[in-house]
Amino acid sequence: MDLKILFMIIIFSIFIQNFVLTRFLGLCPFFGVSQKLSSAIGMGFAVIFVMSCANALTWLVETYLLDPTTSLLGTFTGGIAPDLTFLRTIAYILVIAAFVQFVEMVLQKNAPALYRALGIYLPLITTNCAVLGSAVLNVSGLSSIGLDGKLNFPQSVVQGFASGTGFMLMLLLMSGLRERLELDTIPASFKGLPIAFITAGCMAIAFMGFAGFSL
Repeated sequence: MDLKILFMIIIFSIFIQNFVLTRFLGLCPFFGVSQKLSSAIGMGFAVIFVMSCANALTWLVETYLLDPTTSLLGTFTGGIAPDLTFLRTIAYILVIAAFVQFVEMVLQKNAPALYRALGIYLPLITTNCAVLGSAVLNVSGLSSIGLDGKLNFPQSVVQGFASGTGFMLMLLLMSGLRERLELDTIPASFKGLPIAFITAGCMAIAFMGFAGFSL
């Protein structure tokens, strides 16, 4: 296992290609849960868990189910492998939905206050495009850091964990800023989501500086 490659994946996923500020994925829970720091922490850990486990399982599904199926069907079509991209999307969503349901049941039983605070945004992890995007990156690769093609299993898990960590970092930063903004005097027309959009835009501009890093 090349630790340098794993370190590059972590830095790349958290800072350089952050899902929220660079890829603009997962914005719905990002703006919905970042009003309070306590909710942001709970959602952040839930996303990290789901992303890490979903990446591990989707890699196994891709390697031991979809890839062999594609090869097998190719033998019956004169060596022309069929396009099973649609099956990949369906399989990934099923895996993600199963893990979100598991997290939801655990929180409902062991942390009911946090479960109520997260509200509708917890089941929305199922349709969180950041989680699905992280799983798809395992197949498409990270060409920006020289990882063309499918990632191996450790790289996929680390990529999911780092992507979830980057998502949680943005939630914590945004929740801290929004709680501070609640104490400031701002025009009525900018209160709520308008000032949150402006704040997120400024954060995205600031994080563009990490793109100049040479890994």
